[in-house]
This record gives sequence, C-alpha cells and structure tokens, in this order.
Amino acid sequence: MRRRVLLPAVLLSAILLSSGLLLPSLAAAQVPGSGATPLPPLPPLPNVPLTRGIALLEPGAWRVEFPAGSDVLDASQRIVLGRIGAVLNTGTVGRTTLIAEVGEGIDLSTTRRRSLARARAVKAALAAGGLAETRIDIRPMGHTTSHRETVDVLAPTVTKP
Repeated sequence: MRRRVLLPAVLLSAILLSSGLLLPSLAAAQVPGSGATPLPPLPPLPNVPLTRGIALLEPGAWRVEFPAGSDVLDASQRIVLGRIGAVLNTGTVGRTTLIAEVGEGIDLSTTRRRSLARARAVKAALAAGGLAETRIDIRPMGHTTSHRETVDVLAPTVTKP
C-alpha cells in the first residue's frame, strides 16, 4: 500500500518556481517587482448627487466641509456620505483614506483630536452606507497650513498624497 503525502500549496509553488516547472509568465506574475503587468484601472465610479458642504474634488475624491470648531455632520451630509459609502463598497477594491484638517487652533493636541473626531464622523457615515470600517484609513492632520476645516474622502482609485 502506497501512502500519499500532500504538500502545502506554498511549499509546492516554491518547489515548482525554483525548478522552473511553472510557465515563465506565471512565475513572473508571482514574484514582486519582476516586471509583471499592472492590473487594469478600475472603471470610473458613478456620480453621487451632492449636498451643501460636500464637493467633488475629482472622480473618486470628495471634500466634506465643517463649520469652524465643529465635528458634527448635518443630516443631509450623513445621507450623501452613506450613498458614497455604498458606491465605494460595490465599485472599488482596497482602502479608502480620510484626510482630516482643522483650519485654526494653537494647541496641537486639541486640533489633532478635533480632526480625528471629524474623520470618525465621516467614517461612521460611510460605514452606515455599507463600506466596511476595516477598509477606511484615517489621517487626522490637525492644524495645517491650508487652513481648511475639511475631511477629504479618497477612494482607492485616487492617488494618495
């Protein structure tokens, strides 16, 4: 009676790669930086009707404006961000980035906490629309030289700064 030994897939592929038994194109596709062709870009995201306080920066990037000293979204902003979350959930693969800024403030700690609170409010609205919270990265910038009271929503299709 002959006994069969099953090799884990990782070990098997390493053996096949090192022995040259895999097709060259398949081997090149599995080795990072080996000149494999990049994935094609995702199709453009559908337009979402916007409301006061939310502007389209470019396809896949939106800017949410806040009143100075506030970190609360109004009802219409929450609804629109929920729709954006639904679009990002079904139309993209990858991580969405939120870049939160505060226009004024002397204390670094206070401005950083306010920008974090704004980003969390936007994250909650996007998640309410269906975008998984684990796909949302937050960058609370605090007070910046641009003096904006905003949170920018950058889809995975947009180049991150």
